[in-house]
Amino acid sequence: MSEPVKINRGLKGVYFERSGVSDIDGAAGTLSYRGYSIHDLATKSTFEEVSYLLIFGELPSAGELAGFDARLKAARTLPPQVHDIIRACKDGHPMDVLRTAVSALAALEPESQQVGEDAFVANGIRLTSQVPMIIAAHDAIRNGRDPVPADPDLSHAANWLWMLKGEKPSAEAARLADVDFILHAEHGSNASSFAARVTIGTEANLHGAIVTALSTLAGPAHGGAAEDVMKMVAEIGEPENAAAYVKAKRAAKEAVTGFGHRVYRKEDPRARHMREGVRQLGEEMGAPEWYEILQAVVEAMQPYARHGLNVNVDFYSGVIYQLHGIPMDLYVPIFAIGRMPGWIIQCIEQQRGNILIRPLTLYNGPEPRAYVDPDRR
Repeated sequence: MSEPVKINRGLKGVYFERSGVSDIDGAAGTLSYRGYSIHDLATKSTFEEVSYLLIFGELPSAGELAGFDARLKAARTLPPQVHDIIRACKDGHPMDVLRTAVSALAALEPESQQVGEDAFVANGIRLTSQVPMIIAAHDAIRNGRDPVPADPDLSHAANWLWMLKGEKPSAEAARLADVDFILHAEHGSNASSFAARVTIGTEANLHGAIVTALSTLAGPAHGGAAEDVMKMVAEIGEPENAAAYVKAKRAAKEAVTGFGHRVYRKEDPRARHMREGVRQLGEEMGAPEWYEILQAVVEAMQPYARHGLNVNVDFYSGVIYQLHGIPMDLYVPIFAIGRMPGWIIQCIEQQRGNILIRPLTLYNGPEPRAYVDPDRR
């Protein structure tokens, strides 16, 4: 008699591969990229440096970083046909427009069809610069404006805010966007990264894998938390309403958005850096009440922390975007901007020892039966 098959729904707890990129300890609440603590990277590094670290495995020298930054800036271009495609679907959700534009780039840029590690790096660097351009161009076009050209003198994060808003961000605002991208840059075998690996497992090119990742990220169970937090904050309205809101949610056995994580049992280690950013940006923008509402929710949720319901990084991200006046439907695309280097290195790792990812499903349908002709059914 055969042994019973254990089903791990959602592949929970299943290790399918080795990876040298991010180390997540959910029980301890720690995260590192290539051995470097997320706390050091968030406070001392830049998105450009972290992207280099993730893709190449080591922190760059000053010359290596300058060269990498130059490659990113040189890639801040889009074929004119992409703007035409954006205009044709300008009324669509930004994630659908982004996915469509990246898919179009695969057809418009012949080098996107190349595979191999060097090609993945080159195509990944180009896409890392093009993704924020697509998002900003779409937001301009759908609002009847011309896209703002990229500024080669600005950092990746500052240029993103410049293209989106048409005004140069303050140093503090640019740095906070930079930290946001760092915190979202990589997070192991999450749904979109795993989906990208599945695509590479078929020997597809990088653009195909990024389209797969974007399609997966668009699902609200993966990328929608920041947007849901803002809806919650708007519903609460005032800090003094937070306790009653949480009590009602818990009584109805409903989740409080921004708490709990599939991996972390303690506070998401990325959250503290966004928390301080919300406080500072709220003061800069003259809207400290957003931070006060969030902290009131955190205080009301404190009794449930022992059950693993701790604050996660997305709890604070949405308010930062709101303070910048960024439309709510851009929150998930912003996530994609930060996650680009993580997707790229996950695809490179998959390709290095490539194997078709083909799990099994245990059949539980009808027993064997005879086919019945239509006139006898």
